Amino acid sequence: MPHTLQLPLHGVRVVEFEGIGPGPLAARMLVDMGAEVIALARAEQAAGAQRLGGAVENPLHRGKKVEVIDLKSPGGKARALELIAQADALIEGFRPRVMERLGFGPADCAALNPRLVYGRMTGWGQDGPLAQAAGHDLNYVALTGLLSLSAHRGQAPIVPPSVLGDGAGALGMAFGIACALVDARATGRGRVVDAAIVDIVAMLGTLVHWIRANGQIDGAQPSPFHDSPFYDVYVCADGGFISLGAIEPPFYALLLSKLGLADVNPADQYDTAAWPALKERIAALIRTQPQAHWCALLEGSDACFAPVLSLAEAVRHPHNAARGIYQTTSFGAIEAASAPRFQALNATTTQETKK
Repeated sequence: MPHTLQLPLHGVRVVEFEGIGPGPLAARMLVDMGAEVIALARAEQAAGAQRLGGAVENPLHRGKKVEVIDLKSPGGKARALELIAQADALIEGFRPRVMERLGFGPADCAALNPRLVYGRMTGWGQDGPLAQAAGHDLNYVALTGLLSLSAHRGQAPIVPPSVLGDGAGALGMAFGIACALVDARATGRGRVVDAAIVDIVAMLGTLVHWIRANGQIDGAQPSPFHDSPFYDVYVCADGGFISLGAIEPPFYALLLSKLGLADVNPADQYDTAAWPALKERIAALIRTQPQAHWCALLEGSDACFAPVLSLAEAVRHPHNAARGIYQTTSFGAIEAASAPRFQALNATTTQETKK
């Protein structure tokens, strides 16, 4: 029989005041880790969610109990307070002070439940000059400086929608709640988790800040991440794209060997004067064959390679399929499995976590 584990947040009760984007995603991450989440939803879906998600079943509701509630009505307020009194954690994603005006601020909740972990999901944070301003994923990432690093020189930067900002914010919120729960259970004292997307994305830039301090990025000099021939995306003969990221010398040497570039000395990897010509040479070479050719040649090797896939193609990729990363619902939507995965410390083989 396969070994099964109880999910690590089993028994944790969470009340979610449903907003859009990162708050509900954080709550679903907690569900995936075993928490019981009751989402308090408005009768009418928010305009932004209507436009982006349409009538498709909301994947952020997966595993949750959803209650439609009017928080301004006496009955709705009483129900919310009842749930808060019994909860281990709360998640809200409104602008600062909205929960206080509704009568559900941290002080109100502490009077009912002093052990409560109170998660506040915002873009700009609970304070600061921008705290009350509207914003979205792209804006928060822009303010951290990290959006600028997504552009080739002289071109406009862009990041995938709602991934770096909203996704990172959700993960930061879930991490903060999990950390605070450990302390609350040990001490009996709850706390507020101020999960501002701009804070969390900036923190995730720590590796970039380290690289920048060494002069390898965000400056006038050539950067291995923007100008080198060994870290870039290339177009193939069929219009598909591949990514190369052979930063370490042994991986770079292997890449040159597999591409048949025997006349290029791997020891000259950081000869930046030679980068433009070599990049053009590699680009021209990649354009001679379709994506499938380069997958057959490079995938699975230490050349640090991956094809650039559409979402639909990612579902079908053999590695993703083998790990069960994606599934397609009956109405054609793509859903990703929960992560990270767990196994018993003394397990001899990797087993998927089951409830």
